[in-house]
Amino acid sequence: MLRRTRLLVLEGAGIAYALMVLLGVGVRHGWLSGIDRWHPAVRLSDTWRLVEVLGGTVGALVAAAAVAALLFRRHRRASLYVLGVVIVAEILHRIVASSFDRARPPWQFAEHHLSSPGYPSGHVTGAMAVVGATLVTVKMLTRRPAFRRLWYLVGAVIVVLIAYDRLALGRHYVTDVVGGLLLGGGTVLLGLMLYSPLPKPEWQPEMDSAPRGRRLAVVLNPIKVESVRQFRHTVRQVARETGWDEPDWYFTTVEDSGTGMAAAAAVAGADLVVVCGGDGTVREVCAELASTGIPVGIIPAGTGNLLARNLQIPLYLRAAIGVALTGQDRAIDLVEVSGDGFEDSAFLVMAGMGFDAAIMSGVDEGLKARIGWMAYILSGLKALMFPAMKLEVSVDEGPWTKHRARTVVIGNVGQLQGGMPLIPDAEIDDGLIDVVLLHPQRFLSWLPLSYRIITKRPHVDETVMRLRGRTVHVRASADNPRQLDGDPIADGRELLARCAQGRLLVRVPR
Repeated sequence: MLRRTRLLVLEGAGIAYALMVLLGVGVRHGWLSGIDRWHPAVRLSDTWRLVEVLGGTVGALVAAAAVAALLFRRHRRASLYVLGVVIVAEILHRIVASSFDRARPPWQFAEHHLSSPGYPSGHVTGAMAVVGATLVTVKMLTRRPAFRRLWYLVGAVIVVLIAYDRLALGRHYVTDVVGGLLLGGGTVLLGLMLYSPLPKPEWQPEMDSAPRGRRLAVVLNPIKVESVRQFRHTVRQVARETGWDEPDWYFTTVEDSGTGMAAAAAVAGADLVVVCGGDGTVREVCAELASTGIPVGIIPAGTGNLLARNLQIPLYLRAAIGVALTGQDRAIDLVEVSGDGFEDSAFLVMAGMGFDAAIMSGVDEGLKARIGWMAYILSGLKALMFPAMKLEVSVDEGPWTKHRARTVVIGNVGQLQGGMPLIPDAEIDDGLIDVVLLHPQRFLSWLPLSYRIITKRPHVDETVMRLRGRTVHVRASADNPRQLDGDPIADGRELLARCAQGRLLVRVPR
């Protein structure tokens, strides 16, 4: 299947290059002069001159470098692919342009008059290369269809604007623009043929003679993957390559988000339980398998995926499956939590009361399904002035201390979405719970507070208070929103958290 796909990609690149050459031959012999007589009747030189400057060779390289820099942190091969495609497209453009040496249209604006060869358009070639390579990585690495469609729309608008700009300024004929589209698109496909932007597998395939008999169970929240059939195929393939038996499958339901499935997998004798879902599903499965000695592999498929991010588990699906099946086991802490109005439970990431819980409870689930983590930003803006709470806090059953805060977070890990270090000293295996209380007194106080958090300023005052211990008891003077690992729970006044050190085994990268 992979070989056939590569052949189709190579054929597509070959067809694009062949059409570009044939178009150039037709241009040279004047066969397409009728098409090239067309140009826009209304041309706004100042507006399109700005597009020309931004979309030039330097602009294309800067855009490619920016995209590559964004990808480099988690997807180095994708970043190299984008840069490589743009550089190769520029080299090929210079070769092809000098070969055909076509004059520019006689009606181009005199301002910044261009006399270099016109076929194919360098601006359009560069734009098509940048946008095309970026959209290839978006297609491969972005899970949410809504985000992919948004990127496709933005990419199409950029290419159309730059293509029309070349015509509006009279810099190129129509065939020059089409030739640029073919050259840039062909280079995108050629790069995809020669170099895969996907992360390399983090495992070595087992030999056919490798011993079997390792039982694998997979707990899947089916609404979190785009195609259950494709996901099951991928897990089976990686399991075969890494020496696991055919997986046993367990699907979560509205009534049971993972607890019963994890229990059934343990009773069936699973040597490894892999869970695919959001932080809530991961929490349910991990809490059930704590103290059993059965390791848990995590395939992050939610919006926040905070546990996976803090454990450096890749968010790319196939790479995460590889870590789950071949990574090393790490013992991490589980935090047992109780309080008024809900059954005793546990969390792995963090619990909260106040502003942060109001964000979680205020998220529109339909919007969250469409735009992902941005839904939390919108909910956060609405909850930004959540009123201050009167709190009492006791650490390790010590004396109660009084505080005022807009939010209190009890953390087992330190980083929030986007790598924000809310609790920079928190470690997931140190046997301690870290607590932070935030009390910005005015709306604008959020700005310096955010700066202090991002820069990891260690000092505490009435705005930021940090506490640490094995047991933390928080009680408020009135009912407030509360959350566990991003899932809202019943409003209430108390949270009692106890750290169970090393209670759970999880698979992490080697």
